[in-house]
Amino acid sequence: MSIWTRISDALSALASGEPLSAVFDRLRTPPERSVAFTIAVIALGAKMAKADGLVTRDEVTAFREVFQIAAEDEAQAARVFNLARQDVAGFEDYARKIKAMFDRTEGPLCDLMEGLFHIAMADGTYHPAEDAFLERVADIFGLPDREFRSLRARFVPDAAPDPYSVLGVTPEMTMDDIRSAWKKLVRENHPDALTARGLPEEAVKMAERRMNDINRAWEEISKGKAA
Repeated sequence: MSIWTRISDALSALASGEPLSAVFDRLRTPPERSVAFTIAVIALGAKMAKADGLVTRDEVTAFREVFQIAAEDEAQAARVFNLARQDVAGFEDYARKIKAMFDRTEGPLCDLMEGLFHIAMADGTYHPAEDAFLERVADIFGLPDREFRSLRARFVPDAAPDPYSVLGVTPEMTMDDIRSAWKKLVRENHPDALTARGLPEEAVKMAERRMNDINRAWEEISKGKAA
């Protein structure tokens, strides 16, 4: 059974007039979390698109890149997107329900934020409304500020990414501590670890870019420290 069939089943279980956000109260156990993760990224992405007032083809393409949406599944993805946009509940309500759904586990919430950054940057522009939206979502998720800054440093090309921010470390830390932080990120972002956190297979591929960024940051720091 594909994830989109399972998403269809979750949407069909909604009572008449019940908002999309109600699904997050029901998808708490590990088998359903991949469904919940996909719905969460699309739903918050829809709310974010509403925040900057535009839904571009690039943003739609970004959803397809994250989830590898086949032609036959596009209707289900569009249904989730439209339900979220039409829901009177604000994005903060969605973010709180999603946080509760993942039992305040930081890993899946960081993964979800990464998907949102990918969508935000799809059109090549990081709108101030998107920044405010993402910062507020991260705050509701309880993510440390360093985690948010690390994500923004990797995705927003307003300047060359600061390798220390990417690893969530500071130049004042010892090389051993920086190396430990790098190794921890590598372990946490292994495909097996991502699958265990409940990411759908369609979203695990985001880790390839993440691992490249992490290893590039470590290489830059280690060369600089050795110089």
